[in-house]
Amino acid sequence: MRDLEISMNPNKLVKHLKKPAREFTKYDIIKFIDDHHIEMLNFRYVGEDGKLKTLNFVITSKEYLESILSTGERVDGSSLFSYIDADFSDLYVIPRFRTAYVNPFTPQPTLDILCSFYTKEGKPLESAPEYILKKASAQFTKDTGYTFKAMGELEYYIISEKDDLYVSKDQKGYHESSPFTNWENLRTEALLIIAQCGGKIKYGHSEVGNFHTDTHKYEQNEIEFTPVDAEEAVEQLIISKWILRMLGQKYGATISFAPKITVGKAGSGLHIHMMIEKDGTNYMVNEVGLTDIAKKFIAGILGKAQSLTAFGNSIPTSYLRLVPHQEAPTMICWGDSNRSVLIRVPLGWIARTNMIKDANPQERADVPYIPGKQTVELRSPDGSADLYHLMAGIILAAKDGLTTKDSLEKANRMYVNVNVFDDKHKELYDSLNSLPISCYESAEWLEKDSDFYQKDGVFPQGTINGFVKRLKAFDDKDMNERLFKNYEEIKKIVDQYIHHM
Repeated sequence: MRDLEISMNPNKLVKHLKKPAREFTKYDIIKFIDDHHIEMLNFRYVGEDGKLKTLNFVITSKEYLESILSTGERVDGSSLFSYIDADFSDLYVIPRFRTAYVNPFTPQPTLDILCSFYTKEGKPLESAPEYILKKASAQFTKDTGYTFKAMGELEYYIISEKDDLYVSKDQKGYHESSPFTNWENLRTEALLIIAQCGGKIKYGHSEVGNFHTDTHKYEQNEIEFTPVDAEEAVEQLIISKWILRMLGQKYGATISFAPKITVGKAGSGLHIHMMIEKDGTNYMVNEVGLTDIAKKFIAGILGKAQSLTAFGNSIPTSYLRLVPHQEAPTMICWGDSNRSVLIRVPLGWIARTNMIKDANPQERADVPYIPGKQTVELRSPDGSADLYHLMAGIILAAKDGLTTKDSLEKANRMYVNVNVFDDKHKELYDSLNSLPISCYESAEWLEKDSDFYQKDGVFPQGTINGFVKRLKAFDDKDMNERLFKNYEEIKKIVDQYIHHM
């Protein structure tokens, strides 16, 4: 099994070094660089704006390379994080060897490695986004005994000049194929490159959102991953967004992860699927269905859903997406295979079926039952999400559900099995709590839950204050009322935030 894991892995380092990425050492990295005549090394890390940063090194000697990989390098923290003072701003960036990948876009052979931030004392920077997530994951396992795993659904629009050949139907792009979609090749190229850079991909496809103006065509696509440890789940999303934007630049198309492109058309979400494991067993389901553990897990996240929007919906146009009848949630509830709820339990291969043999009568061998694929899906986040902080917040909320006595009762009360936006169920709709309708309201909820996120030292006070300050600065409290049917102003605000994260 280990040999197959290595031989079928598209990451060039895994294949050459003949070991999984989690086992990479400094000398493995040096060996790969030497064997492949790598000329440059890039340190990559995420600043306060959520985008991938770069520090370039030319490899001039083995001694210099070993020094970089052993001790990292200095960076100006005050230019990366607004809360770090310029007079005490130096930070170390230290590479995480398991994240190494060959850069697919540089003309010279180049290796990239993601880094973590450390202080002058050699301690992890408490407010660093990746360290906040690391603390949340460790606390979750310590308090529950489970490992939290997650993956994202990365939705995005490709915007290009209009092509009148094979014009697609408005908002009918779901799983469309070439030639009725123009950008399938960009998506498939992205899938291959993401996998080579370490991403664990489930699949990619075109999404429902497509439309055109007099001059441009808009096509929505999605890439979905498989569940991995929370830190890796965030890393692959960040790298994937960078790869897609680089491919857009290569082909002269605009890539946008913005939550809303225009009124009346499908917005782009960044749904987060989650599960918990222990000793390789998925504890979300058994052969009967969803477990009580999973329901408590769901209740915890629903209980903090309003303040989680501070991390997952960070710009004003996020709240143009979170409106009724747009396949985006507005009310705090959960249900099975129900796209009107906040947390959805997707179809999950619970039953022992014989579908493969039914579809393939010639199959003589017994088809093994493969459990463990069930996840639950949080549908509120979008492409503006601050991914490290969002994932950390979700983990803390899920932990609260697992460790609070009345969580199961809360979960049962918040379960719905109907479309909550249907007028027939108005009484149910009115009984549910709602998500915030603006960045300002989201900030107010984060202020209310501030102590919860700071518990056990996971989120520093300064991090919470920073989110509150930024969200309130948008001054969008009455935005939905102010922009109602004002399409010219809506276009201005959409254009303003089209490349926010």
